[in-house]
Amino acid sequence: MSEYQTNHHRIVKEALEGKRSVNEQTHVSLEILDERLQRLRKLDKIFDEVEFSSAVRKILTQKDTCTVC
Repeated sequence: MSEYQTNHHRIVKEALEGKRSVNEQTHVSLEILDERLQRLRKLDKIFDEVEFSSAVRKILTQKDTCTVC
């Protein structure tokens, strides 16, 4: 896997670990990872039960809150 492909994972991981702030790039990376998960779900039902952790869902909620502001 190339560095580009793992970059989104790294960005989210570092945000969850507190090594980087949660910002627009974090949200963009999460959107891309969510799109990938949706594609996997369409390919095989085995992925239907896969979901983001509660910590990631919290970050996603923060974006929704900011959008409303």
